[in-house]
Amino acid sequence: MNRKSLQRTLLVSLLLASGMACATDGYFQPGYSVMSVGMGGVGIAFPQDALAPATNPAGMAWVGNQLNFGVSVFKPDRTATFTTPNGTASFSGNETKQFYIPEFGYNHMLSDRLAVGIAVFGNGGMNTGYNTLNSGTRGAQCANPQVLQMFGGNVQACLASPVGQLGALGIGSTGVDLQQMFIAPTVAYKLNDNNSIGLSLEYVHQNFGVTGVQAFAGLSSNPANLTNNLHAQSDGFGFRIGWTGKVTDTLTLGATYQPKISMSAFKRYNGLFAQGGKFDIPANYGVGAAWTPTPSVTLAADVDRIEYGSVPAIANPMINSLMCATPSTCGLGTATGSGFGWRNVTVVKVGAAWQMDRAWTLRAGYNHTSQPITSDNVFFNVLAPGVVQSHLTLGATYAFSPDLALSFDYVHAFKKTITGTGASQGIAIAMSEDTLGFSLGWKY
Repeated sequence: MNRKSLQRTLLVSLLLASGMACATDGYFQPGYSVMSVGMGGVGIAFPQDALAPATNPAGMAWVGNQLNFGVSVFKPDRTATFTTPNGTASFSGNETKQFYIPEFGYNHMLSDRLAVGIAVFGNGGMNTGYNTLNSGTRGAQCANPQVLQMFGGNVQACLASPVGQLGALGIGSTGVDLQQMFIAPTVAYKLNDNNSIGLSLEYVHQNFGVTGVQAFAGLSSNPANLTNNLHAQSDGFGFRIGWTGKVTDTLTLGATYQPKISMSAFKRYNGLFAQGGKFDIPANYGVGAAWTPTPSVTLAADVDRIEYGSVPAIANPMINSLMCATPSTCGLGTATGSGFGWRNVTVVKVGAAWQMDRAWTLRAGYNHTSQPITSDNVFFNVLAPGVVQSHLTLGATYAFSPDLALSFDYVHAFKKTITGTGASQGIAIAMSEDTLGFSLGWKY
């Protein structure tokens, strides 16, 4: 592939990546290539293509000269239900019904031991858009005392607000849209015949917008930069390191680490996110193992840790600003301002691959994450209902030749519902997901 063709391919991938939004393991993806996702997202000790830097950059030393690109169609189903003595209102958050998640990877072996490459991928995101009343009494949530207190007990003011109707007929949309894109140039080196190390330098671009939350203006340190300010941009730089080692002829181990990435602030929303609009990328790390009992079968498992609790915009409890008497010091947008109240999570991934014959490889996997959202923070998470925990995955690759192959995967994230307590009493959020992905891989 000549330089101009490669540049065009990369540009298309970048343009596609700018339109991605999803939520699975909290808001991270379950895996970062179609082949990986087909096995539950495993990849720390089992690199399969040039998207390896998204999981463990050391894997690039083992995949050879490759070019991979693909796209997945992601379809989440998110709902919010408000129940009070006066009635029940159920809202669909599916204003945007599906998203297109691209992937691109390129790897080149400079020698038998040294590999260089680049991966472009969406780390994750959050999206909701409430504009349709599914069932129940319109505006019934305004009878909820925790909602009504924001309007001084004025029911009519609550009913007229976006919170009161959550974008019901004639009001428009209430929701958020967060997108994250990573560009990761990578170098990997084989220390010997069994061990490799890798380093990815990561440029991260974020795109965020929120609409319809004007009712929180009284809780904000800067109401002018709270909502309906179109999309804002944020950038940051970080890195990921990794190791892969073959400890026996059939067993490979791996480890990877990415520290927290400090992002520039969303200036248009410094009255919403804590720390003046900062939304950093949480630290994450993991270990993995891959066992090949026969030449045609591989069993793999990863355990990942995502430290959502280290990012104030994600982790600060909802109650912080709800109980704040002076918004300039503790309201939305301040260092202690309300976030989504997310906790750190542990993700367990297991998968299997079977090379059935020269043409076909079949895959299956399971991915489970601990719950980031607590019941007392459900109210704010109506905007970000990343509650799904269990994912079943299937995948396959068809090799047209030893150098060209088409892969696909399917993911179903089982529906999960969290019912609110305390300040979120009477509110429930639910989510399920389906994803279908395709990728083309060329070994040159």
